Amino acid sequence: MSTLDQIDLNTLSIFDAVVEMGGFTAAANKLDIAKAKVSLQIARLEKQLGTSLFIRTTRQVSLTDAGRQLHEQCQPYLAGLREALHQLGNPATELHGVLRVSASVNHASQSVAPALAKFAQLHPHLRVDLRTNDRITDLIADGIDLSFRMGWLRDSSQRAIKLGEFEQWLLASPTYLKKWGRPSHPSELREHEWIALSLLSAPLTWKFVGPHQEQCQVHMKSRIQVDAPSSMLALMQQGLGISVMEQMSAQQAIKAGNLERVLSQWSLPQGGIYAVLPPGRHMPAKVRAFIDFYRDYLQ
Repeated sequence: MSTLDQIDLNTLSIFDAVVEMGGFTAAANKLDIAKAKVSLQIARLEKQLGTSLFIRTTRQVSLTDAGRQLHEQCQPYLAGLREALHQLGNPATELHGVLRVSASVNHASQSVAPALAKFAQLHPHLRVDLRTNDRITDLIADGIDLSFRMGWLRDSSQRAIKLGEFEQWLLASPTYLKKWGRPSHPSELREHEWIALSLLSAPLTWKFVGPHQEQCQVHMKSRIQVDAPSSMLALMQQGLGISVMEQMSAQQAIKAGNLERVLSQWSLPQGGIYAVLPPGRHMPAKVRAFIDFYRDYLQ
């Protein structure tokens, strides 16, 4: 019999409770079992795995590297199993638990947050945790149920659902264009003040396609670099440079007259809007429900 066959799923649930509650006593209280049983089950699990999962001191309990790895791998499956059992036992009940969603700062403020607000009103028993970050997050380590990403997914192994597409626009402020002039061809951009977004894999190289399918690839020069689209938007509105931004982030600034589209007859590659999921086959009902809701919201 293998080690995996010997491990009781209830023991993994107890292990998860100790991690989440930060100690054996708190986990025992949450599970309504004796602390001695918690200690016994954890000791048995460590013996079966042949490694220590916790560092125990008189003041606190903390995870070892092996314990942290086990929790990161098991927690999403345990959470999905609990929710699946809850939904099967209560098919007509409202969504419960916590929905943890991550998105970039701009995308969150423009559409994810408003959509979540409407979704939360429809499901009053569901708690929502929205985390904004312009960097790619580790869904398992951060306990994220669902992440929204815009652009091009570099990792083909990710579980991702494409929800839509967006255009990219070349933009500059009226002040900048008055000072530097309006380019009439993409090749002229080499002589302009380019603002580079370091999040992109090639922030200085752009391929334009003209009205008659003419193609022009330009490598820009840049003395200004930022790591967040919101910072780039602010700098462009101040007239510090010209750059490319996705249409949703640019529309408000264009409407206000702070930015103008440049070379609008030339197109840039379209990007995708993706719902990215942590590894595992099971999709919790709360995640599936919000993906369907958000897809309709984008339309």
